[in-house]
Amino acid sequence: MRGHRRPTTGPWRRSFASVGLVALLLGSAACGGGDDEDGGGAAQEGTVDDISEQGEPVTGGSIEVGLEAETNSWLPGEGSFGNPGTTVAYAIYDPLMKRTEDGDVKPYLAESMEPNEDFTTWTLTLRPDVQFHDGTPLDGEALKTTFDTYLKAPTSNLARTLAEVTSLEVVDDLTVEYRLAATNSAFPDVLTAAAGWPFSPTAAAAAGPDAGSSPVGTGPFRFVSWQRDSNLVVERNENYWQDGLPYLDEITFRPIPDEDTRLASLQSGDIDAMQSLRQSTIARARDLDGVDNYEYLGNNSGGSLINTTRAPFDDPRVRQALAYAIDQESLIEVLGGTGMTPPATQFFSPDSPYYSEDAQDAFPGYDTERAQELYDEYINDPARSDGQPAGTQISFTYNCPPDPSLNELSQLYQSFWNGIGMNVELNAVEQAAHIQNALAKDYDVQCYRFSSERDPYYILSEAFTPGPLNVTGYSSPEIDEQLEVLRTTTDLEERKAAVEEISLVLSEAVPNLFTGYTLTDIAVQERVKNVDGWTFPDDTKGEGVPGATAMWGHVWVTD
Repeated sequence: MRGHRRPTTGPWRRSFASVGLVALLLGSAACGGGDDEDGGGAAQEGTVDDISEQGEPVTGGSIEVGLEAETNSWLPGEGSFGNPGTTVAYAIYDPLMKRTEDGDVKPYLAESMEPNEDFTTWTLTLRPDVQFHDGTPLDGEALKTTFDTYLKAPTSNLARTLAEVTSLEVVDDLTVEYRLAATNSAFPDVLTAAAGWPFSPTAAAAAGPDAGSSPVGTGPFRFVSWQRDSNLVVERNENYWQDGLPYLDEITFRPIPDEDTRLASLQSGDIDAMQSLRQSTIARARDLDGVDNYEYLGNNSGGSLINTTRAPFDDPRVRQALAYAIDQESLIEVLGGTGMTPPATQFFSPDSPYYSEDAQDAFPGYDTERAQELYDEYINDPARSDGQPAGTQISFTYNCPPDPSLNELSQLYQSFWNGIGMNVELNAVEQAAHIQNALAKDYDVQCYRFSSERDPYYILSEAFTPGPLNVTGYSSPEIDEQLEVLRTTTDLEERKAAVEEISLVLSEAVPNLFTGYTLTDIAVQERVKNVDGWTFPDDTKGEGVPGATAMWGHVWVTD
């Protein structure tokens, strides 16, 4: 049989095992998604949960996992952990904090984390008797050493993420304090990612410059070997702190960048599991016999950046015209997602508590007459921002990586905008340069990915306040005001209201365009079980497989 475990916790999850659309930048500013299974609730009315029978846990066995791409280093602070790197990291490292199926941030490797009254100090308590793979203890001093020496180092790619932390202080063997420069109620979210993956400072110091090639964490598997661009092998951690875990003896991770090759390798049995963020691949994976698909549709969506720092895109009329001129459903259809994924209108999907129907209604929909009206108003304005004579047509370049599906997508954008009089040149840019262009704001309009499963404070503050990740260059006092609410309260209703206000501002300002939300998938041979059924140590259900990343210590195989 074939199967795909259908999302079941939100409006769209109850209706679709969605095929989203653009799977674009492995290392971009935001990635993410959301899924569920028995580890996330029973299927709701209107869905068919056709995943294979899971059975009881089995100890032993090995699997090979096909990844979208290689990762440059496995050391937090040095590695660029996109979706492929993160799923490998969860085998070697344990996150201090992780998200539940409801999206709450909760201690995983940590035992507890509590703030002071004004959220300027967060006290984290570690579990006793946890050891790194080299036999050294996970304690407060280890956390402080890695924090001071590696994570906050000037060369660390986590230095900016942790800039708000003025110091990490050891209280006792198992207790540390993260002291912040200012109030931040969302801070625990930082410790769900690489900044919260403890590694052995002893091993890192001994390895020196090669520390990123021989990672030593506390995770369910110990690092064995890494042949760059070929394979990375891990084996069972016999001294793991969670009794009974892991189930598997060994995992081999293999970067297979070509989507067709990765899918064919799964179909032939050359690999046992594969990840994908490409909608066409996921659609084909669903049709494979003997394969289960663990899918996740979350906040991550495809779309386009608009460089608001560059005329004529500094004028909201032009940005709104771009939005009104595109037919999102046609863009989705190009990538095979018709009727399977909702068009995106904001940074949060209909599954998220931060989704706003008012913002959805406010975002420009397909209306060529309105697009033409706004465009004509701008080009006939004697005071137009680009300094061109009134009546001069706008000309600009649209950038996207040279992928066949993205080429077709770009051509459709071009036809929509040409239709209202814009002169659009298409430019294929390799992924690495594409990301750098975004960070440097060296573009007119370009395809991109948006959002993730992070706390909305981090998603929105990084995107719309001064800093390298504000790739559109857009900011506003109204957004700043609501970000302050997100920063200073944990009250869900207040935070939802703040996010809605920001979403409404963005619906009018249109610093970026959306197509649809991006579905992700871990497709596995039916012998591979419990891919999304992981739980916290207290049996709280986890978030599943966001962004095609798995907690491999909870996976077993049946032969």
